[in-house]
Parts: sequence; C-alpha cells; structure tokens
Amino acid sequence: MRPLAYAASFLSLTGLVNAQYFSAGWVPGQPVPSETPSPAHVSHPASVPATQHGPGKMSFLDSLVTVGPLGAVSSLIGLNLTGAPSVNWDERIPLITDENYAEMIVNETLTPEEEEERVWFLIITVTAGQPEGVSKFVDHVFDATYNYTLEKGELPYVRFGRIDYLNVTSVTTKWAVWSAPYLVVLKDRGQTLRFYKAGQIRLTDEILHQFLKEKAWSIKEPWKSIYGPGGEREYILDYLAQYLSIIYGVLVRVPKWLMYTMSGGLATFFINFLHKPSPPQGVAKPAVKPAPKPVSAPAVSEHAVPSSATNTPRKGSKRKGKK
Repeated sequence: MRPLAYAASFLSLTGLVNAQYFSAGWVPGQPVPSETPSPAHVSHPASVPATQHGPGKMSFLDSLVTVGPLGAVSSLIGLNLTGAPSVNWDERIPLITDENYAEMIVNETLTPEEEEERVWFLIITVTAGQPEGVSKFVDHVFDATYNYTLEKGELPYVRFGRIDYLNVTSVTTKWAVWSAPYLVVLKDRGQTLRFYKAGQIRLTDEILHQFLKEKAWSIKEPWKSIYGPGGEREYILDYLAQYLSIIYGVLVRVPKWLMYTMSGGLATFFINFLHKPSPPQGVAKPAVKPAPKPVSAPAVSEHAVPSSATNTPRKGSKRKGKK
C-alpha cells in the first residue's frame, strides 16, 4: 500500500490525479470519476489574526513625498511612491531572512533522531511586491495547508517557513533561485534541497498535506550541482551572495521614489544613445576637386633676340636700295 500512497501523493502534487480518487478506491487504469468540489477542500481560515507586513520606518526623504500634500496628491492620481505595498501573512509561520537562517535552520537544536526526521517546508514568495497574482494564491494555499496540518495534529517533524524573495538576498543566491514563487523541501540542515515551481503544479491544502505526510517529495531527486550545497564550487555562490548582500544593503537605503527616478533617467539616456541617428551608409560622398595650380610664365633668356627685330625690315634700308 505504501508505493500506492507515494504514487497518489506524487500524482496529486503534479495535478494529474486528485488524491481523493485514491481514497475513494480508484485504481489506475479505470476512468477518473468526475470531480465535484466539497467543503472539505476549501482552504481553512487562520485561527489567529494575521500580521500585516509592509514598509518599515520611513526615511526623511521618503516622508517628504509620502505624507502631507504630496502624499495626498499622489494617492489621488493612483501613484504609489513608497513602492512597498502591505501584505497579510500568518504570524505563526516564521519569516526566514538572511540574518536568522543559520540560527533557525542550520544551527537548530535537535537530537540525532529529530535531526534525521526534520523537514522544513518553505515558500519563496513575492507577494510583498506583487499583491495580486500567482504568488498571493500560493501564499493562501500555503497558509491553509499549515492550518489543515494543525487541525489533523500530524507531521510533528515538519516545520513551515516563509521567505520574502524581495528582502532576502544571500539565501536565494546560494540556492540559485532567480524567480518566485517556489516551494522548497529542505532537509539535513539545508544540505538537501528540492524545489517545486509553484505556478506549474496544482495546489490545495489537502494535496500538500498528503504530499508531506506520505513523504512524496522523496520521489524527486534533490538538487545536485557543483555550485550547490556540498559542491566543489559552492564557494562561488557564497562569494556572490556576500557581494549582492552588500549591494542590496546600500540600495535599500535609497528611497523608492528616488530609485525609480534615477533608473528611469538612466534608461532614457541609454535608449537615446542606442537610437541616435547614424550617418547613411552606401551613399558616395562628393569628391573634392583639387585646387588648380597657377600657371607660371616661361622664363625669357637675356641673350634672346625678339622676333620682330629680325623679321621686320628697316625703312631706311629700302630707301637706299631705290636710289
């Protein structure tokens, strides 16, 4: 029965077949019964109020344009100058950051038996920057899975965690994660990682719960790379993560509205530079005629005799011949 349960969870996660078909006695090869939604499949609301995560303490430059008359004008025209919309996340699910990752996951206090069983189920989300879309839906299902797991009272070895992709640089760089949302199954204190693109699988709270309960994540091979955890070139991503964290620490201090203005001006400059007109090719340039050289008069020698003196007879000689 255990291989069948593995198959059920795996097919459920990939969205090929719903897990309720297996529980109803469906066998592969038979027609799939029609799916009808039931109240048990809807997401369960959180039992405690969620925490509202939004922009932190504003700097002086931010306060100049986000409060007062300028803030009122920008809100009327629908312009968000803060660049950081608020988002509701369940406060019971810890927020994993660059600062607490090592303390909460890598150096977690566990017995050898607990360390072998410990599974971290993480979501990498971008809902803080995109309040609507796939990331928000995945966040909702993730929270519903957490509530469903608490209601069942199962999976004591599984811990849930959330990573805000927009505010975490080092961890996501070490994992070579360049987009979101992602679901991550983490084991062995971060040395064994399995990634699932959330937008490409079918998600419900029961499917994810079954996926964790039956350990169907073990069917997929963990991420193995020379740049990954334990790889011979792991240090490259470690150095890159440190440099990007330093750059992020500097850029995060710049007000969002000033960053938008600077990036827009820089983009305009490059666009104008790349689209500036170039001289037409294939058109022959008019040839420049050289200036005419001045013609010099021929030089006359001092001993030359004028031709008129030799050819013209003198009048006096004719008169003498007649006489």
